[in-house]
Order: sequence, then C-alpha cells, then structure tokens
Amino acid sequence: MISNSHSPEHARFNMVEQQVRPWDVFDRRVLNLIETLPRDAFVPEQYKGLAYADIEIPIGHGQHMMFPRVEARMLQALDAQPGEKVLEIGTGSGYVTACLAHLGGQVTSLEIHPDLIEQAQATLDANDINGVQLHCRNALEGMGENSTFDVIAVTGSLPFLPDSLRQQLNVGGRMFVVTGEAPVMEAELITRVSGDAWSSEGLFETVLAPLEQAPRPNYFKF
Repeated sequence: MISNSHSPEHARFNMVEQQVRPWDVFDRRVLNLIETLPRDAFVPEQYKGLAYADIEIPIGHGQHMMFPRVEARMLQALDAQPGEKVLEIGTGSGYVTACLAHLGGQVTSLEIHPDLIEQAQATLDANDINGVQLHCRNALEGMGENSTFDVIAVTGSLPFLPDSLRQQLNVGGRMFVVTGEAPVMEAELITRVSGDAWSSEGLFETVLAPLEQAPRPNYFKF
C-alpha cells in the first residue's frame, strides 16, 4: 500500500505549492484543476515517477511536456472560458489538451506525429475528457479562412509569430506563444483587440523547444 506522503494527490499538492504558486499562478480555477487532474496519467510509463517533478518530461520524437509551472502560467494567461473555441498547436501528451477542455470546452488540437495523437486520444478517453478533437496535421499550414478561435495555445516555440496565426484569433481572443531563439525567448500573450489590431503582453522569459514545423528565420551571409 502506498503511503499518503507519496500519493499522487500529495505530489500534486507539492507541485502546486512548490512550483506553480511561486511562479505567480493565483487563478483558483487553474490551481484547482492542476491539483485534481492526474498529470501522471499523461506521462510515458518509464517517467511516471517524475510526473510532478520540475522537469520537462520526454514523450518521444524529441518532444517534451512543458515544465508544470509554464503550463500553469499559460493556462492562467489564456483564461479559457466555458463554450469558447480553443486551438492547441502541439498535442503532445494530451495533458494541456485535457486542461484546456476542463477550462474551456471545445478544443481542437493539432499534432504532426500520428503515434502521439493515438496515445493522447487513448489517455483522454480513459480519463473521460470530452469536447476534444485531435487532428494529425501541420497547424502552420492554416485551418482555413473561416476557422477562428477564442483561445490559441502554442506548445512549442516559434522564431517569430506568423501573421497567419494571429489572423486565426477572434476579436477578444487570446494566444499564448513563446517566440525567439535560445537562449533568448519570451512567452507572450497576444490579444486581438479589433479586426486589424493586436496587443502583446510579455509574460516571462523561458526556453522552449521549437515546433517541428516552425518556420526558420532567414539569415544573410556576408
């Protein structure tokens, strides 16, 4: 029998108190969600013991789950509300997908690796996470002119923010994205304030692995 001091519930509590709260995450909805949603269910079997540690957990294809504190700051900044249309770029393990579904409802999540999609879908189903559609496709090729969203979560970094991605926000919509190149990257909250205007708020500096389909900046060689 596992002692309570090592239970997943206790590990989640410690993660929130020691990693998440010190990173200025105070949104009660986000804290309650992270304390109750079993992150360990989304972690590959060999890393289950590290599900609540302050690390980026490998999930295959050179991809990693984000630090728990970064996930929490992203969720707090996006402030997804029930009934909002949510786009996630980079399904990965499906953990952030599940969080967004709990907070906002209608989640479309895109991933380029079929096996990650398959595993994430199985985990979401096993944990009764509804309101999610997973698609195997390159998000940066666009979702069509009529596909716009209230919330966009980009789970890998981009060297710069393509205008096509900004255009997918509804007016009043929010996007979390990390832009730049290591070692200088910044997490930003982009808000579409009108049909032709966006605001940008710098949230924190971090380093996040790039999206595999991310555009490469053009450098001039002299």
